[in-house]
Amino acid sequence: MASRADRGIVSEWWWTIDRWFLAAFLALMVAGVVLSFAASPPVAERIGLEPFHFVKRHAFFLIPAVVTMLGCSMLTPRGVRRAALVIFCVSLVMMVLTLFIGTEIKGSRRWFDLGALSIQPSEFMKPAFIILCAWLFAERARRPDIPGNFFSIILLFVVDALLVAQPDLGQTLLITATWGGLFFMAGMPWLWIAILAVLGVVGGASAYLVFPHVASRIDRFWTGEGDTFQTDTAREAIMRGGWLGQGPGEGTVKRLLPDSHTDFAFSVLAEEYGIIACMILASVFCFIVVRGLSIALGQRDPFSRLAVSGLVFLFGLQSIINMAVNLQLMPAKGMTLPFISYGGSSMIAVAVSAGFILALTRKRPENASQTDRLVQRTAAYHGA
Repeated sequence: MASRADRGIVSEWWWTIDRWFLAAFLALMVAGVVLSFAASPPVAERIGLEPFHFVKRHAFFLIPAVVTMLGCSMLTPRGVRRAALVIFCVSLVMMVLTLFIGTEIKGSRRWFDLGALSIQPSEFMKPAFIILCAWLFAERARRPDIPGNFFSIILLFVVDALLVAQPDLGQTLLITATWGGLFFMAGMPWLWIAILAVLGVVGGASAYLVFPHVASRIDRFWTGEGDTFQTDTAREAIMRGGWLGQGPGEGTVKRLLPDSHTDFAFSVLAEEYGIIACMILASVFCFIVVRGLSIALGQRDPFSRLAVSGLVFLFGLQSIINMAVNLQLMPAKGMTLPFISYGGSSMIAVAVSAGFILALTRKRPENASQTDRLVQRTAAYHGA
């Protein structure tokens, strides 16, 4: 164990990191690997692969995800901004390229196929976009002459345009809602709230009218007519699990779910481990969001306050959407459950978000209250 007297990088990291956050993220990673044993073998067998193909790949991606999270957690706030700028620029270029040379899956071009690996650039764009917008809002608050709000709106339109072109309306909704929450926390005027609300309604209506698959999903959700096999099967799995579940490996409904290892892993958890296990998992997500907002409220640095709030809001909203789809509370949308669903791009991108959260919530003199700084100076004086 590192000593407080040790001033090395690892020791300083250990004594300044928020260990509750670290434990929560690691717990979700472990839970994702455990759940992959239940959710992925039926899918692998259905498509002619060996039963533990996705389990092995999930465990394989876990290693770089942990390394990425820990590496990002050691950054300073300035380092977080620089890393976010690089990630955003690279992701934006790759998102443009996917429209021309990307792999088309189910009518969408969102992935780069690199043989054994597929990369979804939009997953990496999300945390970087939130960091940059938080920095623009913070600079606007610090220096009103800087058009930070205007630049953030431009970034939002660029990102949304690329996502709609793929098309990926679920991610568009997620990014826009998170940006709106961040803008609100930065002190959005009521006029802007009204304007954005109108634009949101117009955008939703346009998506319904322009994209047939969006209209189909919404119609199936409201009427229950049409191809609702996957959502109905997910609901049946949840109901069959009861409070305590059927037991590990005893689920049968999960074998009928085409996307049991990705979008509907939550339903597999319910069938085999029960509603209580689902409530525990949801509580971990809730803990991360509530603790993040609580810590952000006490941050003295506007950038750190907005960035942490935006990242945990993004994390929580994505989790809510996934679980709501499983519970038939929302129209079906292919969105992963952070650290739980299978997907290399998603896992490593969420690890970047987690690392940024850990980095920005580390204990630093600039984020301490006046009393805390007085105690630190007194301790340093007596130590000398």
